[in-house]
Amino acid sequence: MNRRPHVRRQYWNAPTMSWWERLYLPEIVRGLSITGGVFVRNMWRWMTLRKGALTTYYPEETRADYAANNRGKHILTQRPDGRPQCIACNMCATVCPAQCIEIDAAFDPDDPAHPKSPSAFTIDYSRCIFCGLCIEACPEDAIRMVRMVPDFPGRDRERMWITLPELLSWNPQSDVAKPYPGKTGTATFRESR
Repeated sequence: MNRRPHVRRQYWNAPTMSWWERLYLPEIVRGLSITGGVFVRNMWRWMTLRKGALTTYYPEETRADYAANNRGKHILTQRPDGRPQCIACNMCATVCPAQCIEIDAAFDPDDPAHPKSPSAFTIDYSRCIFCGLCIEACPEDAIRMVRMVPDFPGRDRERMWITLPELLSWNPQSDVAKPYPGKTGTATFRESR
């Protein structure tokens, strides 16, 4: 059996290293000088009682400039009767790249406008990457993220599981973009502008 050696594909934008970069050790020294320079600069600021590296002691202090794009903690919006707006379609769980959302559906035949709702809705925050894709995928405006994150870090994994009661009661919101009529049949739709 005659096998040809594997020929690696050549790309038009393949990076080329200079002879200085191929020596390898000068690049290591250059990287260490950048890291060391930042360290020495921060240490000098700290020794001269100026603000050095930004350090916050989290539970007691919070930073005002903390992550402008911080999405925060998940909540479920509520219908006027207090039940979740979620219809348990599992779109948020399907689109989640970390696969940290689990939904169990329940059926309510007495509610024709909203017959399916979650009997259990859990989010594992030890796996969540806070990408916000679950909010974008929700067709009912049922799940949101609120920037304020009270007492978020946990010391054990059980505390990192957020369940349906906490998702509904932590920061309750009922101003959904797609409201449903109540069980009595009276519509609660917003007026069009």
